[in-house]
Amino acid sequence: MSDSCNPREKQCPQCLRTLPSSEFHSNRRRPDRLAYYCKRCAAERSEASRRRRGIGQRRQTEVPVPAGSKWCPDCDTTKPLDAFARTKASSSGYHSYCKPCHNARGQETRKRLYGGSREYHLRRRYGIGQLEFDGLLAAQGGVCAICGVDDPQHLDHDHRTGEVRGILCFNCNGGLGQFRDDPVLLADAIAYLKGTTWQRVLIHPGVFQMCSPTRGRHPSRSS
Repeated sequence: MSDSCNPREKQCPQCLRTLPSSEFHSNRRRPDRLAYYCKRCAAERSEASRRRRGIGQRRQTEVPVPAGSKWCPDCDTTKPLDAFARTKASSSGYHSYCKPCHNARGQETRKRLYGGSREYHLRRRYGIGQLEFDGLLAAQGGVCAICGVDDPQHLDHDHRTGEVRGILCFNCNGGLGQFRDDPVLLADAIAYLKGTTWQRVLIHPGVFQMCSPTRGRHPSRSS
């Protein structure tokens, strides 16, 4: 990399010191590929931001961490690397907290910001909350928009536009997904059922025969 992209020295706008480029973190999004503030000032600003948000001081382990392991500051435990989820956002390639602690933090955040995981997932995936969900369900009469079963819980949406269409039961929602929301496939399935369904036809009083429009096929044992 040329000196014009990554200068050997740079002035930090906070402490006004002119320092070698090694005293700045890398930042590929900036023209010089270096962070705006030096490492010391960046750490001070980060700590000040954490205090303003009510976050405690960043903890550090007092015991050396062996190779192939990582220390979790929440449970104060050194664990193998596979106990930490991977992420490209960290220089180490792993999250700061082990998987159980990471999940617990996520649940706490969703509870604090959204009131729970249900509200979080509804808003993140569909753009509506539980209140809007309840209103849509009430407008449907409290039943599945397709089969009419009580208390459906699956929010159906158009996978191309993301627009919410209605609330369905598990079976109807899964059925649309299996047919890839394709009206042609659904119409073909209806035509197939009508053309192959065995029916009881009255031949004589009290005598029925199983008949099907499809030749060469016999009714199953359950027909």
